Amino acid sequence: MKTALMVAEKPSLAASLANILSNGRCSSRKGMNGSCSVHEWVGQFRSETVNFKMTSVCGHVMTLDFIGKYNNWDKVDPAELFSCPTEKKEAVPKLKMPAFLAKEGSHCDYLILWLDCDKEGENICYEVIQAVQSGMSRRLSFNDIWRAHFSAITERDIKAALNNLGKPNENEAKSVDARQELDLRIGCAFTRFQTKFFQGKYGDLDASLISYGPCQTPTLGFCVQRHDEIQTFKPDPYWVLQVIIKVHNNQELTLNWSRVRSFDKEVANIFLNHVKEHTEATVVSIQSTEKTKSRPIALNTVELMRVASSGLGMGPHHAMQIAERLYTQGYISYPRTETTSYPENFDFISTLRLQQNNSEWSDEVRKILANGINRPKKGHDAGDHPPITPMKSATRNELDGDCWRLYDYITRHFIATLSKDCKYLSTTVKFGIGFETFFVTGQSVIDPGYTKLLTWQSINENNCLPQFNYNEKFNINDVKLQEYYTQPPDYLTESELITLMEKHGIGTDASIPIHINNICTRNYVTVVAGRKLVPTSLGIVLVHGYQKIDPELVLPTMRSAVEEQLNLIAQGRADYYAVLDHTVEIFKQKFHYFVNNIDGMDQLFEVSFSPLSATGKALSRCGKCRRYMKYIQTKPSRLHCAHCNETYNLPQNGNIRIYKELKCPLDDFELLSWSTGARGKSYIFCPYCYNNPPFRDMKKGNLGCNSCTHPTCPHGLNSNGLSSCLECDHGILVLDPSSGPKWKLGCNRCDVIIHFFENAHKVTIDADVCDECGAQLVTVEYKQDKSKLPNEATEMTGCVFCTPAFMQLIEKHRAVASKPVVTRPRGHNKGRNRRKLRQPKDKMAQLAAYFV
Repeated sequence: MKTALMVAEKPSLAASLANILSNGRCSSRKGMNGSCSVHEWVGQFRSETVNFKMTSVCGHVMTLDFIGKYNNWDKVDPAELFSCPTEKKEAVPKLKMPAFLAKEGSHCDYLILWLDCDKEGENICYEVIQAVQSGMSRRLSFNDIWRAHFSAITERDIKAALNNLGKPNENEAKSVDARQELDLRIGCAFTRFQTKFFQGKYGDLDASLISYGPCQTPTLGFCVQRHDEIQTFKPDPYWVLQVIIKVHNNQELTLNWSRVRSFDKEVANIFLNHVKEHTEATVVSIQSTEKTKSRPIALNTVELMRVASSGLGMGPHHAMQIAERLYTQGYISYPRTETTSYPENFDFISTLRLQQNNSEWSDEVRKILANGINRPKKGHDAGDHPPITPMKSATRNELDGDCWRLYDYITRHFIATLSKDCKYLSTTVKFGIGFETFFVTGQSVIDPGYTKLLTWQSINENNCLPQFNYNEKFNINDVKLQEYYTQPPDYLTESELITLMEKHGIGTDASIPIHINNICTRNYVTVVAGRKLVPTSLGIVLVHGYQKIDPELVLPTMRSAVEEQLNLIAQGRADYYAVLDHTVEIFKQKFHYFVNNIDGMDQLFEVSFSPLSATGKALSRCGKCRRYMKYIQTKPSRLHCAHCNETYNLPQNGNIRIYKELKCPLDDFELLSWSTGARGKSYIFCPYCYNNPPFRDMKKGNLGCNSCTHPTCPHGLNSNGLSSCLECDHGILVLDPSSGPKWKLGCNRCDVIIHFFENAHKVTIDADVCDECGAQLVTVEYKQDKSKLPNEATEMTGCVFCTPAFMQLIEKHRAVASKPVVTRPRGHNKGRNRRKLRQPKDKMAQLAAYFV
């Protein structure tokens, strides 16, 4: 029997597809990578019985990166990144996805690709094909490779997709490859240069990375442009004549001035004095007009993100994550689409019937089904996917908070597109006071139509006017001249920014939320009340700096032109290599010009930020000049010696403190301690060694003294190492001498931590080893009144894993079942014979691993 391997984009999607295609009769097993399941069943494919295997990837299988040596920021000139070699690497190495696909597809006869139906999905198709082919003894013919096209996870759509398979689109896949390479080369070159340049000069830059992105930067540019408009805005005073009359039942009504406003106060006072000469306002005309508020067109991704931000208070990135979850669970159709027009053969009746018993909108749905569907308005057909629609009914109890709110909106929007337009009567009553005219406008609903579903768009019933008659007179209650000032525009909302990005072709429906999220997480803008985007000092200075050196780096026109070229590749109308080479060359020239003129941007940074020497607080002494170095706590945290003009990187995301004023024997720098808290990881380190590894087997930035192989240093691995880690392959459990009185052992490779001997006065690693397991012995000392040792002894030497008295003093945190302790070298020696860890007894294996 032949085998057909099917591959979806996510494990949850694979499970849903397998359940539908097998009619709920598939068997499932975990794949070799532990993350993706394999679902199997026997069925019919192209008139023959085959064994189906459905599995998945977890997004992209491969990612583009520079070859190894070009990833060293210190040794590579960023200009080289425009021409240096690149390579495809595993996107998530721990998943071992290429090996998993090669194994599962090694004997398949057909490959059916169920990746998301967009350009990124096409690109992943070819990544999957390559991985599967690598595990086969024979090459799979292209005639045996198929592509499923679908827009919803429903039985009808999925089975129809299997019966109408197509082929993967290589041109669309190439357009994604081109975008990846351009973004990698351009983004990394500019980002590396400006990050190193500015972080090396200024201490209060609160950003780990000062990044540039061909889409990200124009997105930031829109926000800063609005900020500049606000800052340069000069308010002008103007005056409005306001009249209040008394109508029926002594109700007060404020009339609007037909001249609207006057920018000349003297002229406004003339009108005021004229009106004050009269005591009555006369109705001079009553005009009523029936108006229509049109129902919405079908929903696409951009509109979904706009409404999610402005109406639901969800950031676009979060909203798309929720939409993706609803899609994979089968509640809505594919959420990434540019189309706002339903297909001609769309089955509105069946989709509505799914919702007719839902208490939230059942009345409206049944009314539409009974009276007939109002043909939806024509929108834009982008030729990609149908608009976003609900695919099955759901309740508030079925979906959690944000999932329900987004599903509720999508469903209401869909039903609204098939409802009647909202009809209302707009009435304008004009009043004459002398030779001046005033008016008031009211609205009353004739037929609410679709606004019964999209209630926030409904006509305000409070806008109804009382009954007026022609020539009817009313007493004037008050006349006054109100002074106002013209107002600046407000900061851009996420919704407005999305509209600008769509208008100027910045990003795609899938990438727009990512770019907005990037400028937020990288401290370029801050999201304030109302989902408004306020640029930070860093964001403002960056954009102004680009504008000063080369405005095209921040204008949307450059990226729009690139996107047009990428679309031509996807359509097969432009050569992949020609577009790539031409665009890279343009940005290469711009990069060189930027580097040569960086002083222009630097002048702006000098105004907004402080030099390294003027920031931070004194922490530890420099080993070269013996003067105190400044600890700069902004991201990234670092040490700066003003006298030597040297800056030293530090371990991030933890607390840094001086360690007993002890010095490194290699370079005389004072040792520091890094920790994530009393219960977390911690170690001591030398700031110079951390940046300049003293031994060949140490990597830059690879922890601290717990990885240093100095043969005699009392702070290093050879003095404080206890045993091989029982969870990872190459780690060593090392005592952290700075952790007392909450003593702990930590692996110098993974996150294993063992807490022991709490409140002991002193803990040291002994020179001898345990005869049972080969671990180093430990000597522990307690003060007389705090001893936890047998018979209240104050000092004892033993094995952490084998000495019963010690085993009781080990504190377990989130203990997990450990794998057997394999026989392997200790990884270090202290001038004595190396030993191998023997397999411990069963009761010792139970104490093997402790995680925080």
